[in-house]
Amino acid sequence: MHDNLIILAGGASSRMKKPSSSTALTEEEINQANERSKGLIGVGPEGRPLLDYVLYNAKEAGYRNIYIVISEKGGLFKEFYGNTPKDNNFHGLNISFAIQYIPEGRVKPLGTADALFQAVEQYPELNKQAYSVCNSDNLYSAKALLALRKAETPNAFIAYDRDALDFPHERVSRFAVAHTNAENLLLGIVEKPAVEDIPKYKDDNGKIRVSMNAFKFDGNTFYPYLKDCPIHPERNEKELPTALLNMIRDFPASATGIPFSEHVPDLTAKDDIVEVKKYLEKHFPDELRWE
Repeated sequence: MHDNLIILAGGASSRMKKPSSSTALTEEEINQANERSKGLIGVGPEGRPLLDYVLYNAKEAGYRNIYIVISEKGGLFKEFYGNTPKDNNFHGLNISFAIQYIPEGRVKPLGTADALFQAVEQYPELNKQAYSVCNSDNLYSAKALLALRKAETPNAFIAYDRDALDFPHERVSRFAVAHTNAENLLLGIVEKPAVEDIPKYKDDNGKIRVSMNAFKFDGNTFYPYLKDCPIHPERNEKELPTALLNMIRDFPASATGIPFSEHVPDLTAKDDIVEVKKYLEKHFPDELRWE
């Protein structure tokens, strides 16, 4: 099992900055949503951010080396998790920061594959190891993160049961669908499938599987696909699913979907803040017990 987790937190958070009509949000929450990276929005007791809970579950899953990919303006992360570039001790976790620089001529970052590529360029030792990758604004369970550590195939992702995600149908219906075979090996990722085509992608348990960007990669194999990842023609970004699909084209049967049926709290828009706080109050009623 590996001990490395890379957390992507350098995105522009564009949807979070859009106005909300919710009356349940405080002025402070609205201000944070407009100014902070999503993973740093205070949703826990005493205003602690969602990323605390991601890190807590990562520690419970056995990860020890955490690499947080931040933007060039991500100084607030260091106020929470350590003020040196690398090897900060946060409740027993070794936290280092990688910076996702925005290419010249762009206003926004170049996407998730670019974020990961810049991280492994700054920490090249990862290209000789296995590592997991996840978002800073999704709360993955300790069991799901442990499953990535224990995955026996070189590459893996958590294949979530779409019907178990507690999101509005309109939102879930926009998720890309993972196409796996009877052995749960990844065959493809289908973006915006037609409604009438969705049943053909059900797995052997009759479930539609989607990714919430929780991956395990073999650093050596995956590196060239990160480096050469093309820009998505519509979204104008380099995306991890694109790099993954290019890799399995050359290395079939090298990536497994790990079936999971559970909700994954998500901070995408301001309205999500209220729902995430409710989830934490229910599932983390006490203070986090780090030791």
